[in-house]
Amino acid sequence: MKKYISKFHYLTQDLPHRSHIEQVQIACQAGANWIQYRCLTKADDELVDEINEIAVICDDWGATLILTNHYELLDRVDAQGVHIEDFDADLITIRKHIGDDKTLGASATNIENLLQVQNTRVVDYCGYGPFAHTDTKPNNKPLLGFQGYRELQKHPIEIPVIAVGGIQLNDIEPLLETGVYGIAVSGAINLAIDPGAVLKEFYRKIY
Repeated sequence: MKKYISKFHYLTQDLPHRSHIEQVQIACQAGANWIQYRCLTKADDELVDEINEIAVICDDWGATLILTNHYELLDRVDAQGVHIEDFDADLITIRKHIGDDKTLGASATNIENLLQVQNTRVVDYCGYGPFAHTDTKPNNKPLLGFQGYRELQKHPIEIPVIAVGGIQLNDIEPLLETGVYGIAVSGAINLAIDPGAVLKEFYRKIY
């Protein structure tokens, strides 16, 4: 089942000064149509309460809501899908658990990973990175840079590829020129003085 995948994925993050709910409200008001809720600090019951509040906001604005990792919560909340960051996750089993109607995204850090994700035939899109240094999701994977995305043109990539990791406004145009399907952004928006204004600028450049 082919699903709608936005070209602009906005990710929330754990911040000391702004809740995930506030982040989603700002993002939706600024025009985000794809929200990935990425909370790493709460127990499941707390997550459910917060996700349900966020789901109402997303419904009001017509935005797609994707959960990070917590696919087991999909039957308790009103979300449209899940993004799995665990490179070793059994994506086929997860697809069976969530059903065909939900969107399933996965992560990859190199061509081999990306092709493995694609070859499962159960994933709707793949977040591919890191493009540049990021503190939002620290890891020791090699930075892809623009050339890393240009390399995709040498391979039979059919799945929508979303560039992710340390992406700034001035990276958007050259990234899109590499042929990637879309862009995922977190810190560049969430840590800005005026996140709503920055999000609008990202949206304008991507669309």
